[in-house]
Amino acid sequence: MDRAALLSIAPVDGRYAQQCQPLQAYFSEYGLMKYRLRVELRWLLFMSQQDAITHVRRISAQEERSLLAIEREFDTRAALRVKEIERHCRHDVKAIELYLRECLQGGNMQDLLPSLHFACTSDDINNLAYAMMIRDALQGLWLPLARSLLQELQDVAQATATVPMLARTHGQPASPTTVGKELAVFYWRMRRQLRAIAAQDYLGKFNGAVGAYNAHRFAYPSLDWLTLSRHFVESLGLQFNPLSTQIEPHDYLAELAHGLMRLHVVLLDFCRDMWGYISLGYFKQRVIASEVGSSTMPHKVNPIDFENAEANAGISNASLAHLAGKLPISRYQRDLSDSAAMRTVGTAIAHSTLALQSARRGLRKARLDTAAIAADLDDAWEVLGEAVQTILRAQGMPDAYEQLKQVTRGTAVTKEQLQSYIRSLSLPDAEQQRLLQLRPETYLGYAVELAQLVADKNE
Repeated sequence: MDRAALLSIAPVDGRYAQQCQPLQAYFSEYGLMKYRLRVELRWLLFMSQQDAITHVRRISAQEERSLLAIEREFDTRAALRVKEIERHCRHDVKAIELYLRECLQGGNMQDLLPSLHFACTSDDINNLAYAMMIRDALQGLWLPLARSLLQELQDVAQATATVPMLARTHGQPASPTTVGKELAVFYWRMRRQLRAIAAQDYLGKFNGAVGAYNAHRFAYPSLDWLTLSRHFVESLGLQFNPLSTQIEPHDYLAELAHGLMRLHVVLLDFCRDMWGYISLGYFKQRVIASEVGSSTMPHKVNPIDFENAEANAGISNASLAHLAGKLPISRYQRDLSDSAAMRTVGTAIAHSTLALQSARRGLRKARLDTAAIAADLDDAWEVLGEAVQTILRAQGMPDAYEQLKQVTRGTAVTKEQLQSYIRSLSLPDAEQQRLLQLRPETYLGYAVELAQLVADKNE
C-alpha cells in the first residue's frame, strides 16, 4: 500500500485500493476528464463532417488522427495541467476546453479554436461523458465479474443438486430439500437481475443551455438540429433523449441504480444464507495457513468474505438509493446539486464490485460437509410428519393433521418412534410400506429436478 492509499479517507481508495484499481480509469477525476475530452473532440470532428456547418472546415484524416491522439495520450501529467487551469477559471468543464485550446495553439489546427465547445453548455459534455463512463465500467468490468460469480454459483448448484439437506423455515427444521436446489434459487434470481442490468439503456442529450437548441438555431436557422443532435449522441453509442432541461434528467441512472440495488438484495440474501450454512456446519471453509481468524482464539475460521460482501452491498445500496431519489430532481431548468451527487457514482459501483469479489471469494473457499448435512437430516425424522398426514388425508382420515401434530409438534422424533406410529395406523399395506420405506433424505419432492433447471448456460 502506498502513502496515498494510507492517507485516503474513502476505503475504496485506501484499504481496498488494489481491488478497486481497475475502476480508476473510469471513475477517477482523471477518468472523468478523459471522457469529457472525448466528447469535446468528437463534437469538433462531427461538426467538421457537416457541410452545412460552414464555420468548421473539413478536418483531414491526418488531422483527425492528431486530434484523437490528444485523448489517447492524455495521462496524469496532462490531467494535472487541467487542474491547474481549473484553479484559475474555477470551472471543471471549461478547463477541458482551455486545455484543448493549449493543445491546438500555434499548430496547423489553430483555426479550429473558435469551434471548440461550439453551442455547448457544460452538461452537454458532462451527461455524455458520464453515460459513456458508467456504461463502459459496467460492461467492461462489473458485468464480467458479476457473471463470473453467477457461473460459479451455477456450477456449485449443479454439483450439489442431489445432496439432500434439511430445510429450515423460521429457522426450524422443515421438509427436506437439496443443497443444489437452494443455491439454484439464488442463481435464478441473480440471473434475472443481471439480464435487466445488462439491457440498461444509457441516454444522452445535446441541446444547449435550457434544452431548446437556442444558440444552435440562432447560428444556423436552416439546420435540423434535432436530427444532428441525435446522430451525434448515437455516434457515441448512446440512446438519444430529445427532451430535457439544461441537464439530462438522469431517469435512466435511477433505473440502473434500482437494478443494481435489486441485485444487491439478492446477493445479501445469498451471503446471509451461506453464513448460516457455515454456522450449521454444512459448509467448511478452506483453511489458509497464513491467515488469522481471531487475535485471541487460534481455532477460528470466520466467514469474513460473506460478511464483507454483505457490508459492501449494503453501503452500495445506501448510495444508490440516494442517487436514484436525488438525480432525477432538479429545480426549474437546472440546479447544481446533481453535480456533486454524480461524483459518488463510482464509489457506489466500487462498493458493489467489492461485494461481488468477496462473495465470489467466499463461495470458492466453501467446502460441502456431506457428513454433517446427513447427520442433521437423520436427527429430524419429525419432518416426515408432513408426508404421513398427507397420505392419511388422501385415505380420508378427517383429523390427520391433528393426529400428526400431537405426535411431532415441538419434539424430536426418532426413526423408531415414527415407524411405530405408522405401523399402528389402519392403512392399506402398500401405503403403509411406502411410508415405512420413507427416509428424510428421500423425501425431496422435485428438489433434484428443480436444481437442474440451472443447467442452461445461456445468460
